Amino acid sequence: MRLQAPEIIHENDELLVINKPADVSLLADRSGVPCLWDQLTQALDRKLYLVHRLDKPTSGVLAIALTPECQKRLTRQFQSRRVRKFYLAWVSGQTPATGIIDLPLKKGRKSRYRIAGARADIVTHDGRWVLRQTTDTGLPSVTRFRTLCEDADLSRDADPHREAHRSLVLLAPRTGRTHQLRVHLSWIGYPILGDRLYGRPADPGQQAPRLLLHAHRLVLPGTGSFAVRPGPDFLP
Repeated sequence: MRLQAPEIIHENDELLVINKPADVSLLADRSGVPCLWDQLTQALDRKLYLVHRLDKPTSGVLAIALTPECQKRLTRQFQSRRVRKFYLAWVSGQTPATGIIDLPLKKGRKSRYRIAGARADIVTHDGRWVLRQTTDTGLPSVTRFRTLCEDADLSRDADPHREAHRSLVLLAPRTGRTHQLRVHLSWIGYPILGDRLYGRPADPGQQAPRLLLHAHRLVLPGTGSFAVRPGPDFLP
């Protein structure tokens, strides 16, 4: 199987920025399916250097270093949280206008992640979700969000007397934990549409042909701001 060539957003002697397609693995996994990294390495005929990742089902802006020096510089910026990341997501439910999800994460079972606490201990105050009882077993994880629009639709497969509400949100993660956005939104009651891992796939109101999460913009200090619109498959 040959992968479709990704859209190149920016390219110079030290940096490549692409629009990663949804449902394509960045790196090789146990499935043996071709990965984007091998395809790009062959197409460019040069060594690539990993800076950050996007989950397999997530689309959008991905930066790849073309020199060790660029990798070192950008890695330091990611680690010091100087890089600004913005995502778009369609979620189930009517989200507040703005909010901050300040819930620590820890690894759960079967390669899943969870909040380092009980659901019953999640409380919200002045638009901020926190744990009533803190724990030292989780990693600090913070996500800011802003609601861009809401859409109330009637699903053919749902109860015809119940509206299925969806919201388009702009997400700005302050930390970069694995599956952070997916876990944070699910645990506060607004799972991302199409999320078969952390959502409720059997719920007609959450079904979508793909995970509706898109890395919209990436701001690299001293390098530039790179953005790409989601494709037509991002529509709920």
